[in-house]
Amino acid sequence: MAALASLAAAPPAYRYQLDNAHSTVTAKVSYLGVGSKTARFPVMKGAIRITPDRLGEIDLYVELDARALDAGSKGDTAQLRGKDFFDVARHPAITFTGQRMTMNGPVSARLDGTITARGISRPASLAVTFRDPPARASGRDPVQLRATTTINRREFGMNAYGWAIGKTVKITIDARLMPS
Repeated sequence: MAALASLAAAPPAYRYQLDNAHSTVTAKVSYLGVGSKTARFPVMKGAIRITPDRLGEIDLYVELDARALDAGSKGDTAQLRGKDFFDVARHPAITFTGQRMTMNGPVSARLDGTITARGISRPASLAVTFRDPPARASGRDPVQLRATTTINRREFGMNAYGWAIGKTVKITIDARLMPS
């Protein structure tokens, strides 16, 4: 009987799927110290589980198709897909798993998790801004957010062209998540 009471008292958890058509991921790095280069990852999938009463207990998984990355020109795209950078033939996916979210305002949070690229996993923290407070999630309306983080590309084995390409990469995620 106590088990039934605890199940009845459990807050609802809502599941959302990433809307690939209305989401973008970009990675920006300095180039020759005076400009920058941006790569886009147009193909992705992912899901999130949110419990409005327990936002810290987040379950998030996002996978980017590294084979689809676009750097704006054929040469830059081919180079980034090659062995010196993402090595998409051996590592076709980049993933992020979120394990903990700490709210620091009604629509802002820090999301701690793990990024895996080229088969190398590293901890990462994302600064997240939600369009609407996630504590008000109903499971019926989309969730929209922007997340940013900065990583060191060399920690993922991308060491080529250090004289021309910066080591820090700013990642920006604009995501729309639909109830599932």
